[in-house]
Amino acid sequence: MKGKPTERAGYHHGDLPAALTAAAIELLDERGMEHVTVREVARRAGVSPGAPFRHFADRQALLTAAADRVLADFGEWQLGMIADAEGSVMRAFSLGFVRFAIRYPRRFELIKTRVFGDSRPPELGRRLSDIERVLTEIILADQKAGVLRPGDPAIVGLAGQAIVYGLSQMIVDGYLPPDRAEQLAEQVLDTFGFGIANSPGRAEP
Repeated sequence: MKGKPTERAGYHHGDLPAALTAAAIELLDERGMEHVTVREVARRAGVSPGAPFRHFADRQALLTAAADRVLADFGEWQLGMIADAEGSVMRAFSLGFVRFAIRYPRRFELIKTRVFGDSRPPELGRRLSDIERVLTEIILADQKAGVLRPGDPAIVGLAGQAIVYGLSQMIVDGYLPPDRAEQLAEQVLDTFGFGIANSPGRAEP
């Protein structure tokens, strides 16, 4: 029947799981996580409604795959943010987190359900480990340069995550005015010592 999606039509992507994941993220950006269904994702990818189940056990597995892709993109986004950072790299990294939430609020909501919930899908382990490793390296480098207060990198990282996660959620919820959200985020980061470029050896105790 003309116009009816077929499984054959979807395979021109060459990688069906990747095509389905891309379709899920597209739908996520357009309509929100609650509207990401396996049936609609299959339709957009041009495959039969049952085809996704050959690769994903259920809707939650598809959303986890989408979260993995979003985390990969987030990692690249963060590397771009810190590439030309002046002063505190931790500040640039933290601001990058907030900017990502401002630009992609629905992707932030997806990540929140997978990363900041009571359990983390094991499929995201590698991505999260990579991000945590980069964050630890950034903290240690900033501490050595004297632009970030000394302390256990794990605790400093947790404090940073608490600040940027809280700011991002307040922005996504509309608590902070969108037109001033980034400016306010910068001020908060500076208030908590993520942006004061002290001379080497003068990091705050």
